[in-house]
Amino acid sequence: MLILKRFILLLAAGFGAGYAPIAPGTAGTLVAIPLFLILSLISSPLYELTILAFFFLASWISGEAQRCWGRKDHPRIVIDEIMGYLVTMLWLPRTLLFIILGFFLFRFFDIVKPPPIRLLEKVRGGYGVVLDDVLAGVYANIVLQIANLFIKSPLSPL
Repeated sequence: MLILKRFILLLAAGFGAGYAPIAPGTAGTLVAIPLFLILSLISSPLYELTILAFFFLASWISGEAQRCWGRKDHPRIVIDEIMGYLVTMLWLPRTLLFIILGFFLFRFFDIVKPPPIRLLEKVRGGYGVVLDDVLAGVYANIVLQIANLFIKSPLSPL
């Protein structure tokens, strides 16, 4: 049981990114970039199903980590940032430009939390930890989809 608990906390902390002394959420989002690059190689609709499954896994892990650490949405929990970044990058070109823009836009919406993002934090359990980041990712994705209509990235796909 101790091994399972440690594994859950390792995943919740984004393989250690959540222990960053400054800006653990930003560190967790950085962990999401290579994960996105790997997952984005999967074709649709398996890619979307994988992200959906990751949402439920991240919610469960976040709930378990909250119980272990004894605090709601503990700063060490960054699997929610990973989930939010994956939503941010959904159906976008796999280019350096969009990866960087996605990173900054997701962090912006995750930190500022425009309505109704903050309301989702009130949802109980791990879902409350993850849902606000999912909506921040949706906001960032919408901005990037609009930008994609106007920007023809000079950088080649990764």
